[in-house]
Amino acid sequence: MLTLIDIKCAADGRILPLSILPFSALLKASSFPSSLPLTTPELLAAHRRPIHYISSIITPINYTMKFLLASLPILAYAISSVSAHGYVNNVNIGGTDFSGSAPASGSTDGVVRVISTTSPVKGADNPSLNCGQDATAVSDIAKGSPGDVMAFSWNSGGGNWPHNTGPIITYMAECTNGDCTTFDTTSAEWFKIDEQGFDSSTNAWVQQTVMNGEPAYVTIPSTLAAGQYMVRHEIIALHLAQSDGGAEFYPSCTQLKVTGSQTGTAKSSEEVQFPGAYSDTDAGILIDAYSSAGTADYTFPGPQIASFVSGSSSGSNSGSDSDSGASAPLKKMKKRTAQLNGTVARVEKRNDALNRPRHVSRVMRGLDLASI
Repeated sequence: MLTLIDIKCAADGRILPLSILPFSALLKASSFPSSLPLTTPELLAAHRRPIHYISSIITPINYTMKFLLASLPILAYAISSVSAHGYVNNVNIGGTDFSGSAPASGSTDGVVRVISTTSPVKGADNPSLNCGQDATAVSDIAKGSPGDVMAFSWNSGGGNWPHNTGPIITYMAECTNGDCTTFDTTSAEWFKIDEQGFDSSTNAWVQQTVMNGEPAYVTIPSTLAAGQYMVRHEIIALHLAQSDGGAEFYPSCTQLKVTGSQTGTAKSSEEVQFPGAYSDTDAGILIDAYSSAGTADYTFPGPQIASFVSGSSSGSNSGSDSDSGASAPLKKMKKRTAQLNGTVARVEKRNDALNRPRHVSRVMRGLDLASI
């Protein structure tokens, strides 16, 4: 069946047919909107970043080129990869792997609370903002020591995390009943231990490293008091956040036992509950993530990093990337990840140049647009 579709594939607004796009570039399309503007001018105004957008809408011929696609296997693959968002399927703590069960599996195994779907949590007042969609407790508890690096691996159900725009924020809350396997997180008092946003050294959000297949690294505070804690590790996808309610939240909760004899705790003024900590109109949630306010000047939502973590009276709550309390191994891993990302970006740029046709008109020659 012949299908008429449009593709925006470049920052300068060029419209190219799917047949001349590198296949690898299509598969790396990081963020497909769930709802798109109705016209190409609105699309170009709303999205100013070299990310691929596919729509089945028909726009005026003077704004875009139309073309025929004789089959849909590539398009179907791209759309299916978007519908599967992601979840934490493994946490490595101090070199030891702890697994998480797949969403809607019905399993109680692992250390990561099981969610019902990989779809995003929408709305800052959504009850699922707590630990994820209909999250349920699991039977195991991970173990770690203060200063250990936690590596959270995100999976889309068979592939890498699909988004690359927005912060990654991590909170902890003491399981006040002494047993995280039965702890009710709706009463949890969360304190922030880490926030990572736009990295000016790589000119990319930290989410890009996760999209590339790397874990998200967070350090257990070096002075954290021993006990059982919930670790709320959250990705906020901001590719649609320029409209109210457009931000996508992906919280994940890991059950953790911290050893040692430290005494560090958060002040009550630094603790928050979910939902309640965010508003849909917060500067870091309702935002054009591709503007300066959404990159180098980004303001993280929620409270500041707890003072016992940051080592000061108040934690940093703005800027590109927070390494407060980060250990030497974590900083080394982040540096190496940044180097790898730079290499990947250079290779993709070369591949794009090699695959790009010299003249679009040669590809389009012979196509009778008036007959479409």
